[in-house]
Amino acid sequence: MRRICTVCFIEREGKILLGKKKRGFGTGRWNGFGGKMEPGEEVFESMKREAMEEFSLELNADRVHKVGELDFKVLDNSDWNEIFVHVYYGTCDGEAIESEELLPGWFDKDKIPYDEMWVDDIYWIPMLLEGKKFKGSFILTESNVLSEWKVEEVTSFGEGV
Repeated sequence: MRRICTVCFIEREGKILLGKKKRGFGTGRWNGFGGKMEPGEEVFESMKREAMEEFSLELNADRVHKVGELDFKVLDNSDWNEIFVHVYYGTCDGEAIESEELLPGWFDKDKIPYDEMWVDDIYWIPMLLEGKKFKGSFILTESNVLSEWKVEEVTSFGEGV
């Protein structure tokens, strides 16, 4: 089943907000916040809902922008075997508060904990941090082994998913 998801990265004072997953798919890994879209939900509304649920943050559409699209195939997970992710980046006010799902952490841009993240992140997060737009595709396992990947810089995103 193909899941449509969002992930967002917030920058403040040269640091990036990440969340350490406490349960479910990706437990123990740092990532941006986000999750699967609900039926009928618009992309930004989904991300806004996830920001409130996971970190008690209020997102503003003028301060957070789409920067990427990622397509994943997870070889050994029947529930999460195909994932399409809309990636956003920006700023927001407020303090990130720990939730049942995520522990917040602020990281210097040059100290991102890639060794505690999904193995694909090192291929596209640097592009996000440089202000580039990108599309990527990855084939990996839930145990974090990457077998194929491709990331390219783009100038815009087409309509569709």
